[in-house]
Amino acid sequence: MIYLIKSIQLIFLTYTILLFVRVVGSWFPRISSHAFMRFVMHYTDPYLNLFRRIIPPIGGRLDLSPLLGFYALRLIEHFLLSFFRA
Repeated sequence: MIYLIKSIQLIFLTYTILLFVRVVGSWFPRISSHAFMRFVMHYTDPYLNLFRRIIPPIGGRLDLSPLLGFYALRLIEHFLLSFFRA
């Protein structure tokens, strides 16, 4: 059971890091054409698009979807970990 909990934590940590890289990468438009950023965008944008439907970018520039994304990710992780620990 401990391996399952550690695996869940690792998966959520990895995805959180990918989201963080996506947010920081969005501040530098030139790097969006690099292969690594395309990889990150491929795996994070569908998740962030769920939240962009709820809160569209403000003024077309300020995107708050990552905040909701980070929060939802933490809630899901907490729920899963409490479920498997019980």
